[in-house]
Amino acid sequence: MGTQHQQSEGGSTLKLRPPRQYGVFLINDDYTTMDFVVKILTEVFMLPEERAVAVMLLVHHEGKGLCGTYTRDVAQTKQMQVHSRAADAGFPLKCTIEEVS
Repeated sequence: MGTQHQQSEGGSTLKLRPPRQYGVFLINDDYTTMDFVVKILTEVFMLPEERAVAVMLLVHHEGKGLCGTYTRDVAQTKQMQVHSRAADAGFPLKCTIEEVS
């Protein structure tokens, strides 16, 4: 994605940058089940089952795994959905957001 140009009212050209992107990461804990993490990845992040299992294993073995990259508002919404679903299910699953670009 390159920089886009848009003409302002005065005739000068404004440079528009694409919005910053944020990675949404799940953090490993000793209580949340692997099945629940896969469910979160397929339902909240819309990952196919095979990809969800791969990300879940990354979280399990590395302590953290990238679920997707989004604009800030979307990333924050995904984070809230994860925390809400985890709390409703009685799991301490945590989700963080980090700027990636």
